[in-house]
Amino acid sequence: MSSSPSPLLSARGSGLALLVVGLCWLAVLFDGLDMFIYGSVLPHLLETRTFGLTADQAGDLGSYATFGMLVGALVAGTIADRVGRKKLIVCCVILFSLASGVCALAGSVEVFGLGRTLAGLGLGGLLPTAISMVSDYAPRGRGALVIGLLMTAHHAGGILSAYVAKWLIDPVGWRAAFWVCVLPLLFAPVLAKFLPESLSFLVAKGRGEEARALAERYDVEVPAAKAGGAGDRWVNLAKLFRGDEWIQTLLYWVASFGGLLLVYGVATWLPTLMRAEGYELGSALSFVVVFNLGGIVGMLVAGRAADRFGAPRISALWFALTAAGVFLLSVHMPMTVTMIVVFLTGVFLNSAQTMIYATVSIRSHPDHRATAVGWTSGMGRFGAVFGPWLGGQLLASGNGDRGFTAFALAGLSSMVFIGLAALRSARQVPVGSEQELVTAH
Repeated sequence: MSSSPSPLLSARGSGLALLVVGLCWLAVLFDGLDMFIYGSVLPHLLETRTFGLTADQAGDLGSYATFGMLVGALVAGTIADRVGRKKLIVCCVILFSLASGVCALAGSVEVFGLGRTLAGLGLGGLLPTAISMVSDYAPRGRGALVIGLLMTAHHAGGILSAYVAKWLIDPVGWRAAFWVCVLPLLFAPVLAKFLPESLSFLVAKGRGEEARALAERYDVEVPAAKAGGAGDRWVNLAKLFRGDEWIQTLLYWVASFGGLLLVYGVATWLPTLMRAEGYELGSALSFVVVFNLGGIVGMLVAGRAADRFGAPRISALWFALTAAGVFLLSVHMPMTVTMIVVFLTGVFLNSAQTMIYATVSIRSHPDHRATAVGWTSGMGRFGAVFGPWLGGQLLASGNGDRGFTAFALAGLSSMVFIGLAALRSARQVPVGSEQELVTAH
């Protein structure tokens, strides 16, 4: 295979890159729809007291899905190494689609919670696997751009969830929204038929000839074989705590905890909190659309800003701006002003966490960079579990008006911790390391 660089249009025109990115984009779109649909129907569930649902129970239900995502993300790599990236993506789509059917049929809060937990397992496993897949087939030198484009699908799914709720809840009922989330089940056979297997998986399994044939046919590079196994991963984890590096590692982890608490807390409770501020349900769901439009824009501009000014600076600044925007949402403002604040908050919030991963990637030594990013993401997911629960507890105690303030404080804490970590490591940046956009919600 020729190692000469191929033009972007040629690489994209190969067909395979477009096919893989397009199919994975649709899979992540359905992932976002299923993730955000709970927050979109939640105000209706609370208003009608479905299942006798209370605010604190609603927060618990929101945490079930994020806990499932935590488990799914942690085991996805091991499962993918056994069955392949393609099979895991197909299985994840089937799992969260069927789990939405469980929610649609649920006759009790316990069954509904089971459905959301199972959905979280599929949602958590899909995203990192899809990122790995598109990275294999991305045009040379365009990996970060392709991952950023893939992540726009997650926020497009959030937009779709708001419209599904607006169009179906009043005339048909909340169960119809979850039946819509079952429809991606029809997409699974399309993935099974047309999505190629990951090149990384083929190489790891010793199917080098098959990998080279695909790569040569479609003008993509064959990934290098990765040596080592679980033992190396634990050795690399230990390296994150040698000497004084344990302080920096914990700072990254705490920053990630606060960042994902903010991301998933706001994603779950935004419509409900906006209703608590006096907005109608239709307006509250419109905020979800605007918020996710901001997320799409933010994903596209974050990498460029980091390339120019440095990921650590952008991460800290983005969290400060996010905290300001989230706090302003607790103030009842004219609709136009509120929409602008929601949009800008979406721009900064949804890419602030990404900048943490980018900072960790840049500041870590190459031999344990993947481990550093993976564990920072994993520790952060405990914040993803805590955020929805926290919002429910605040509403249940009659302090719903303080929900935005609590989430804003989480943003400020992440700003402080990522800033401290960056300052500590400023003199230890590995020579020759490159800034890269690492997206791993």
